[in-house]
Amino acid sequence: MKPTFYALPRGGWRDYVTLLHLPYTAWHLAYVVVGGCLVAEVPWGRLGLTVLAFFLAMGIGAHALDELAGRPLRTTIPSSVLVALAVGSVAAACAIGIGVALAFSLWLLPLIALGAFLVPAYNLELFGGRFHSDAWFGLAWGAFPVLTAYVACAGTVRAAAVAAAGWATVLSLAQRRLSTPVRRARREVARVSGELELTGGRREPLTREALVDAPEAALRLLTLATILVAATFVAIRL
Repeated sequence: MKPTFYALPRGGWRDYVTLLHLPYTAWHLAYVVVGGCLVAEVPWGRLGLTVLAFFLAMGIGAHALDELAGRPLRTTIPSSVLVALAVGSVAAACAIGIGVALAFSLWLLPLIALGAFLVPAYNLELFGGRFHSDAWFGLAWGAFPVLTAYVACAGTVRAAAVAAAGWATVLSLAQRRLSTPVRRARREVARVSGELELTGGRREPLTREALVDAPEAALRLLTLATILVAATFVAIRL
């Protein structure tokens, strides 16, 4: 069984596509879009730069470190390349953020520093894994993108941004609750035995596919739903 439903066959350029975790990256970039679209007049240039920075730091940097720590995607990308991708992408994201901060609002600077800390702290499970938990996943990959995008576009934080950050946190926790058993079944379970005895005496075999199908279908639908929410915000603001 593949390590994820979106993993391509191993080798070559396909490993780099798999590394991006494209459905989940799009999901969390949608939080950035929602956060930026909460302001009265959307500065599309700054929002675009914020989306790019998060794609670099999260879509590439965080996922490269995640693959470096244990090879959960089973790619053949050399460790040295993963390190270079992580360092280069996070540095580029920080450079973009600093440029926006100097041109618009210095309030972005502590958020940039926090993001640069969270990427290795979460994905490399630093400090004894203290930051690698469900709660930190919800805050770092849910609330943080919304609030950072809002500050990048508005220069301040208001109640609407806090409420949206709460939405993103709860939705990210739902993602985590669904994805954790799916990852375990796909990556760690070698064999499943047993059966389900249904009312009426019918029996169904218990398989790895049975453990994965329902939560994974929910994850696909939630991914699409979150992207559609972001697209709706963009359509309203255009």
